[in-house]
Amino acid sequence: MKSVHVAVAVIKNDNGDVLIAKRPDHLHMGGFWEFPGGKVEAGETVLQALQREIREEVALDIHAAQPLLRIPFQYPDKHVLLDVWCVTGFAGDAQGCEGQQVLWASANRLNTYQFPPANRSILTALQLSDRLLVTGNFLDATECLQRTRSALEHHGIRTVMLRAHHLDVAAYNKLAEAMADLCAQYQVKLLLNAEAGSCAELADGLHISSQRLRVCHERPVSIDTLFGASCHNAVEVQHALSVGADYILLSPVLPTPSHPDAITLGWEGLAALLPLCPVPVFALGGLGDNQLRTAKSLGVFGIAGIAAWW
Repeated sequence: MKSVHVAVAVIKNDNGDVLIAKRPDHLHMGGFWEFPGGKVEAGETVLQALQREIREEVALDIHAAQPLLRIPFQYPDKHVLLDVWCVTGFAGDAQGCEGQQVLWASANRLNTYQFPPANRSILTALQLSDRLLVTGNFLDATECLQRTRSALEHHGIRTVMLRAHHLDVAAYNKLAEAMADLCAQYQVKLLLNAEAGSCAELADGLHISSQRLRVCHERPVSIDTLFGASCHNAVEVQHALSVGADYILLSPVLPTPSHPDAITLGWEGLAALLPLCPVPVFALGGLGDNQLRTAKSLGVFGIAGIAAWW
């Protein structure tokens, strides 16, 4: 089966708007909007391909970019690897050099445009950040909120997962309400690691453990709410995708002080699972800021951490 390596650019202007282009009607997926880019040719690096394609397609010169995520996607007739980069510096005025319509879309309204299926994971990634705080141990709600506030202020965390399996449903829901207020104050995303229920509407997303995943047979929240799952192996990854997971958390990658004897994936095991994941992946387990670059070099979207920022 044919394999195609495609460089894709997420280009933001000074207002935070994102450049998108409309595919001509006569092409495959004609009429859909997409992030600009094109095929990586033999002998090119991804960055070189990105610079060439963006110059040819939309007349912009890229001078600074960094990897965002890799998306393996299977079409009936070909396998496509989307190598998505976030462009942080460019020059020129965007225009459709090949006759295509281009526009700067508000990041908050990207979901209102129709994108090809392979691009949906880019939209998910743009709603999240590449460092995910998972709440650790705490004595009471006050300590949990204080520690979270500290992570937001001192570590620049932009996505928080409220994990508190020791609380009963009523106590968890009450804490979730307070956490939602805190996250709204700092304009960060909140994911609830909980059963789908009355508190789901308080947050931006729902996350389920691998144990809950095993008994999950359909997507537990609407398509407008982010949905993710913890996975440890290929079987769990495939099941998470079958029930509509928007992102996946893979763990444990490295040993941790709390679970020193746990069997870990290691970097090689993590890399082996990534080709199965056409959605953003967070890596968890013994990771912090110092490991973010290594994780991203493998194609991981970001890292999740407890001890690193708690």
